[in-house]
Amino acid sequence: MHDNTMEALVWLGPRKMEVRREPVPQPRPGEVLVEVAAVGICGSELSGYLGENSLRKPPLIMGHEAAGRIAFDSDALLSDGSPARAGTRVTFNPLVTCGACDLCRAGKNNLCRNRQLISAHRPGAFAGYVAVPAHLCVPLPDHVSLTLGSLTEPLACSVRAVAHAGAPQSLVILGAGPIGLLCLIAARAAGVDQILISDVSERRLAVARAWGATATVNARDDVLAAVQALAPGGADAAIDAVGLTITREQAVRAIAPGGRAVYIGLHEEQSMFAANYVVRQEITVVGSFTYSDADFRRALDLLAAGWVSLDGDWLEERPLAAGPAAFAELIAGATRATKIVLRVAA
Repeated sequence: MHDNTMEALVWLGPRKMEVRREPVPQPRPGEVLVEVAAVGICGSELSGYLGENSLRKPPLIMGHEAAGRIAFDSDALLSDGSPARAGTRVTFNPLVTCGACDLCRAGKNNLCRNRQLISAHRPGAFAGYVAVPAHLCVPLPDHVSLTLGSLTEPLACSVRAVAHAGAPQSLVILGAGPIGLLCLIAARAAGVDQILISDVSERRLAVARAWGATATVNARDDVLAAVQALAPGGADAAIDAVGLTITREQAVRAIAPGGRAVYIGLHEEQSMFAANYVVRQEITVVGSFTYSDADFRRALDLLAAGWVSLDGDWLEERPLAAGPAAFAELIAGATRATKIVLRVAA
């Protein structure tokens, strides 16, 4: 900490982002200060960077896929019931819920009527420090690196999407970005036999094959024909991890009558789709938003069990100061890596 200020990556408006010195956040009662070590760039933050995400208003410190260390001792209790101690390595669930509304009381805390997201409604982790409710901080096993720990949040999103798909024998994943690839991991861990994944990037498709996809198809080719080759009559389920009208339509068309289409991608605010086809084929269309506490724990368990490897060039680490360039390159599709994680502290 330098004069009670910290380095922070601040989003100032569409395509405008700067590294500045900002005040270190002051934790509220029940919160802890986390010294950030690693923080991933999420697709929702890319749309935020462009000014296309309704949740995010400048100026804002984004960043919610993070891991680091508790900065100061506190009597506040972490997610496992242990007191917060300085130096404890944690990741955190960035979804702050009220615990009191009807949906929270019904166990649907991800749909909390008063939910707030660290990095949208509250300052996020593209900074030296972030204030987090202590009970949302999850201690990391000793063998899980801080970079790997920062993947807990996106993997938890994917765990939930795969759960929404039911228990399919065959699954189509549209998009091999970070969420699509992590859906592949979650599906394999759940025992899904046949998984086809599509993307416009051959580099990403190569990662998908290395991670155990049964089949891949370039999205510029005939995706639905590739689905039929793998699963004649249609797959049991599809996950759209892109969020464009074309991929939402493909998800519905790729599945057999009675199948499930899961929408997790958030690109286009509105989409037209074949409503009569959905009716006549009894297609279930379900949205998947964030995760439950159980999904978050499951994601960390999968990371601890070695399901995700940092080997290969699918993930790239850069210093926080390189954040503005990283955002610009990701928007331009100019990065070799599928995922970029910014390193803040050692």
